[in-house]
Formats: sequence, structure tokens, C-alpha cells
Amino acid sequence: MTRSVDLNADMGESYGPWPMGSDAALLDIVSSANIACGFHAGDPDTMAATMARAVENGVGIGAHPGLLDLQGFGRRRMQVPHATLGNWVRYQLGAAQAMAKAAGGHVRHLKLHGALGNMTSEDADMARACYGAALDVDPDLTIMVIAATAQEEAARALGCRFAAEIFADRAYNDDATLVDRSQPGAVIHDPAHAAQRIVRMVEAGAILTETGKEIPTRIDTICVHGDNAAAVALAGAVRSGLEGAGIAVRPFGEAA
Repeated sequence: MTRSVDLNADMGESYGPWPMGSDAALLDIVSSANIACGFHAGDPDTMAATMARAVENGVGIGAHPGLLDLQGFGRRRMQVPHATLGNWVRYQLGAAQAMAKAAGGHVRHLKLHGALGNMTSEDADMARACYGAALDVDPDLTIMVIAATAQEEAARALGCRFAAEIFADRAYNDDATLVDRSQPGAVIHDPAHAAQRIVRMVEAGAILTETGKEIPTRIDTICVHGDNAAAVALAGAVRSGLEGAGIAVRPFGEAA
């Protein structure tokens, strides 16, 4: 049986006249797209264009909600009550569903962005508040979680569909969380290195940390951040590396 894995990218993060990333090129490579919903980045026109291209390319559409922080690109930690976070997630998911439907598609998954994603990878109660809110809107939604963290713990506790994610362009701590972007080497820019390490992880069924530790985990999907200047080259190298190793790239949950 052919092994397969999903390849996703965060995108739709342009805002008005300010472009961010190379979404059209990425949508020719990835199998799933996590599209910003307007809180940390993105706007209705960007959402519409990105979703239309995703539908055209047969790429799975995901909502990518973040903190209400355009200036900080959703990467600044904020103290927000769980009930409010839940409403922020519902609001952004609803916007994504409307735009996807108008484009002839549908939202099949949800992935938390930036600081919200990092905080929920450390705090299962916060993760449950966000995921439970999303599932209130669509109980059949697949939740994309950072593998082997409190996010996965929360998804398992909720009994929902989830896809375990690892990162092609980020370094790992020994607890499976991501090395803070302020630290040297936290973001990986070398496409060949990214591809090599991802193939090793998928074949090993484990996250490889900066200290050399292996953390066994289920791996359903691999992320490349769209705002990385090398995103297109990284995504292309990762896809080529996987396929060269006999690992097919297709949307998670899709039969061969």
C-alpha cells in the first residue's frame, strides 16, 4: 500500500495593497491550504481569491483563525478569556465558510495561527475552548493539531476528527513545541535541509528535535509557512523529497 501524507501551507495573509507570500505558486504544490480569516491577516478579497484558486486546484480548504492582532500578525501572546477566544474562533470560521461556499468549495479543516497556536500547544484547556467552539459550528470539521502537544491532547479528549501536523520550516524543542522565532535557527530556510529532515521524520514516524531526540507521533500533514521567503522552494523540495521516497502527497483523509 502506498504511503501518503498531506502537505499544507498557511496563506491568504495579504491585506489590502500589502502582499504577503506567493499563494498562487504554493497552491500549485500543496494539497491543503490554511487561509487567514481577517483577524491576524487577510481580508475578504484575499480570502475570496485564495479560496477560488484552491477550489480550482483541488486543494483542501482550511480556516486559519488567529488572535485579533493585525499589527502583530497574530504572533504576540495575549491574555484573553477562553469564552472570548471561542467566539473569535466561531466568528472567523463563519467568515471562512461563507467565502469558501461562494467560491464553490467548503471548509474541511481548522488550524490555529501563530501565538494562539503556540499557546494552545501548551495549554489543553485553552485548546479545548477553541476547538469546542469550532465544533459547535461544524461537528464534522477536522482539527489540525501540532502533533504530540496539548493541542492533540485536547482534540483526543473532544473525540473529534484531527490531523496531526509537523513543520518543515521550524525547529523543535524536546517537548514537541516549536522553538521560539526569536531564537537562532528557529526558522528553516534551506529547502534541501527541510526536505531531508521531513523525509526522515515521516519514515521514522517521529519528530526530530534540535537536540537529536525522537518523539514518536502520528503524522498526517506537513506545514510550510507561506510568509517564509523561501516558502515556494521549500514546499517544492519537500514534495519532491517525499515523492522520491515513495510517499504520495494528497489531502489527509483522501483515499489513494
